[in-house]
Amino acid sequence: KAFKVLDLNFLDKLNVIKRGPQIPLSKDIASIIYYSNVNKDSRVLDAGSGSGFLAINLARFAKEVITYEKNKHAYEIVKENIKDLELKNIKLINKDISELTEKDFDLVTLDLLEPEKVIDKISSSLNSNRTLIAYLPNLTQVYDFKKSLKDNNLIHLKTLETIEREWDIFKRIAKPINTSTHSGFIVICRKL
Repeated sequence: KAFKVLDLNFLDKLNVIKRGPQIPLSKDIASIIYYSNVNKDSRVLDAGSGSGFLAINLARFAKEVITYEKNKHAYEIVKENIKDLELKNIKLINKDISELTEKDFDLVTLDLLEPEKVIDKISSSLNSNRTLIAYLPNLTQVYDFKKSLKDNNLIHLKTLETIEREWDIFKRIAKPINTSTHSGFIVICRKL
């Protein structure tokens, strides 16, 4: 058989980066990017880097991404992934997000166990009329997070989950290959 060898594009490289903690799936990242209104002038704060998958994707669109990861092992994974992908617009910080000192962000993404515990600090660092998005695995966390918004000049716009279904098309027969169902809830908020 004849094969054609293609050069790796960014997504090909992204699919083979080192992983540690669970990552948001591409279907969720696409929704986060769409609802965040991120653009080439955006300054982004990402908390809970994990493997850096979300921060790396945001860096494709944003001017600058600052990402916090308190776990040293995960931090080293993210550091290696950023280096391998040759990204220059990501600043990785090995601290808890509660130690945040930067301000003036256009987007904040939180992939934390209890994001409501840092909402006071995060809210004061987010510019008015800008977006905060939390990525949470269960509805109990969504409920707790949503309760913390009202005292912090943040309004809840929507909570969603994304479902992706890939299809195998063979001649005149089509069947689903797999369905990627629940991976997390995306909680979209805006600062007043």
